[in-house]
Amino acid sequence: MKITRLDHLVLTVADLEATVDFYTRALGMTVRAFGGGRLALRFGDQKINLHEAGHEFEPKARVPRPGSGDLCFVVEEPLAAWEEHLAELGVPLVAGPVPRDGALGPMTSIYVRDPDGNLVELASYTG
Repeated sequence: MKITRLDHLVLTVADLEATVDFYTRALGMTVRAFGGGRLALRFGDQKINLHEAGHEFEPKARVPRPGSGDLCFVVEEPLAAWEEHLAELGVPLVAGPVPRDGALGPMTSIYVRDPDGNLVELASYTG
């Protein structure tokens, strides 16, 4: 018995439109509707399903709430390019670049917050 990969995760959000705007514009994800109008953010081979606070789908987390996430995304572009891109969009850095230990070893990360205050880490294994 073993798990092979993460397929998706769920974020509970206060404002679907603001969340979709941030993740598509700032992070380059795409949005797709599925299953009766539900929304998901797609990137690579994964997705983030979005639940609007107060209108979550069952089953759900025991205490779903906006702003309780701490996510790490691996990026291909240099972090300096991400810093420039985010600055152009008015997205402030919370921290970084800083060294971190990722699932595959040492990496360098920068941090921002999404509209709900979730911590979003952008990490590079090449520095």
